[in-house]
Amino acid sequence: MSSIEIIAEIAQAHDGSLGIAHSYIDALSQTGVNTVKFQMHIAEAESSIHEQFRVPFSYEDATRYDYWKRMEFSLEEWAGLKAHCEDKGLRFLCSPFSIQAFHQLEQLQVDRYKIASGEVSNFLLLDKISATKKPMLISSGLSSISDLQNSLAYCEEKGGQVDALFHCTTMYPTPPENYGLNRLKALQNITSKPIGLSDHSGEIYAGIAAVAMGIKYLETHVVFDKNMFGPDASSSLTIDQFKTLVKGVRAIETAMQQAHTDQDQTTALQIVFGKSLSYNKDLQKGHTIGLDDLETTKPGNMGIAAKDVQTIIGKTLNQSVSKRDFVQLKDFNS
Repeated sequence: MSSIEIIAEIAQAHDGSLGIAHSYIDALSQTGVNTVKFQMHIAEAESSIHEQFRVPFSYEDATRYDYWKRMEFSLEEWAGLKAHCEDKGLRFLCSPFSIQAFHQLEQLQVDRYKIASGEVSNFLLLDKISATKKPMLISSGLSSISDLQNSLAYCEEKGGQVDALFHCTTMYPTPPENYGLNRLKALQNITSKPIGLSDHSGEIYAGIAAVAMGIKYLETHVVFDKNMFGPDASSSLTIDQFKTLVKGVRAIETAMQQAHTDQDQTTALQIVFGKSLSYNKDLQKGHTIGLDDLETTKPGNMGIAAKDVQTIIGKTLNQSVSKRDFVQLKDFNS
């Protein structure tokens, strides 16, 4: 049973196309991922004409508001995406970016929420979600340790259920010097909750390292091609990269869960690669054995092991032996 939940974030990689969003679900269902994550943006509730582009990427949207508007799906369309995930055996997860988005997700009867890093101090949103008693996964990217502690305390005060805290670096893509893997331990120091990584590096390395450090959740953006349109494309993994990540995570997870105690396999290999003592020349009865009379020859179970050479040095042969014969205890007087 896998204990690390791997989350593939589609976010805005669908570029407002419902068909492409469904295509991602189909593609990701072949990777071994546990969960597919979306972001619910409702322009009228979330944004305004004053919101600036985070990065200059859009050739067709005059404002950030226009971009969010183009990213919207109807409630019926969201229900279809959720059902598609479930049909494929995947968990559906979504981050709300407004109170209106929260209410729509409640209509979809989601079983938990992902809190984006920019919403950690949105106490109105945390209040609403806490009241549902549904689990929350909280990202930390835009927050200080103090901010996180305040948010955790607020959720606890309101009866909320925080299931995990995610380290997240809000740099797209994140270079190695800013992976901030040391922050995983810093988060462990402020909560007993499981720790996760929300990675925006566009590579598999940070995720693999974090798994080896003991995280329980791993989230990364995915995209069909890094040259696709959108603000997160360069910081995402391709589907093939994501498959490699999942394979690597599961291999490391297995290695960390299994102690290397297969003595039968070890013994068999010791025989295959081991050496037994043999004679390097013909010797006559009555000869006293010295180091110059011996060779070591595979396999390791043909009489006296090479490690026991000192037990026969100085012993006298009770019969003649031939070159390449394996040394046996019966060759000597007791």
